[in-house]
Amino acid sequence: MLNRLLSHDLPRNRWLAFLLIAIVLGLALTPFIFPGTKALNVAAKMMVFIVLVASFDLLLGYTGIVSFAHTMFFGIGAYGVAIACTQMGPTWSAVGLGIGGALLASLVLSFLMGLFSLRVKAIFFAMITLAVASAFSSLASQLSDFTGGEDGLNFKVPDALRPSTVYSDVPFLGVSIDGRLLTYYLLFAATVAMVLLMLRIVNSPFGRVLLAIRENDFRAEAIGYRTVVYRTLSNMLSALFATLAGCLLALWLRYNGPDTSLSFEIMLDVLLIVVIGGMGTIYGAVLGSVLFVLAQSYLQDVMKLSTAVFDGIPVLSQLTSPDRWMLWLGILFVLAVYHFPAGVVGRLRAQKNSA
Repeated sequence: MLNRLLSHDLPRNRWLAFLLIAIVLGLALTPFIFPGTKALNVAAKMMVFIVLVASFDLLLGYTGIVSFAHTMFFGIGAYGVAIACTQMGPTWSAVGLGIGGALLASLVLSFLMGLFSLRVKAIFFAMITLAVASAFSSLASQLSDFTGGEDGLNFKVPDALRPSTVYSDVPFLGVSIDGRLLTYYLLFAATVAMVLLMLRIVNSPFGRVLLAIRENDFRAEAIGYRTVVYRTLSNMLSALFATLAGCLLALWLRYNGPDTSLSFEIMLDVLLIVVIGGMGTIYGAVLGSVLFVLAQSYLQDVMKLSTAVFDGIPVLSQLTSPDRWMLWLGILFVLAVYHFPAGVVGRLRAQKNSA
């Protein structure tokens, strides 16, 4: 049953299996094990990034396409929900229309990009996607009547998802059963479903063709596969999943702005996570996203604990200051890329599995 659920793509390493089980259980039980707003926000961010990074890996890891426009589709999803709820009010029909409209816009835009751009060489396609993403970000900032401009949009969600909606007067295991908890588990269920769906896609005959194109597109073309069609379909599927990730982010934050979903820094983070987790494996997106968000969210807090240890030592006190957390985050990821060139998942799967 588990083998079929994972599309016959088992972890193939006991440590990787252990880490994946720990991540799933940790995310499922976060509201009860780690009470507090920050822990819940960090877990929600992990789930959004898992979907976003896995969708990008469909392009880079499985098809060999480098695109810098991925966060554009992420932003389309977030703006779709935000604009619909702002214009129509906090109703389920607004949420549905926002998601549907965002998916349709991403589908059309990704199709046009694939149709007109994927025939060019890889570096030129990457530059085209960068130009399109930059233009879209500028457009979102300037259309302030719809997007809120640089300030973004604050909006309300349906009553069922609001923190003020309490479903039980008696807390369950010390946790209030409210709309915020319902939203969290909505994100959890959607993340699990989309990860399993992407596993099914990459392990299908379609996914094997994508791998063939990544390895040698000329050979794939020679044996009869229309590589432009498959690349375009991969681009469209990747865009749709990224759009859904943006919709989840908007529902959780109840806010969206250019820096929240369209920032180029997010694109760089996604690239880094793919490399750290391991390209060409959905499990790498899961593991890499969790490691990245944990380091990004808690490294500064950990460094605060070391302040007293190195206090008074001229050089070390400066280097270990919590204000230098970005420096150490960069060093950690450089070391991770150096020691795990095939990613964490690639390294674990390359080891002899003694299970």
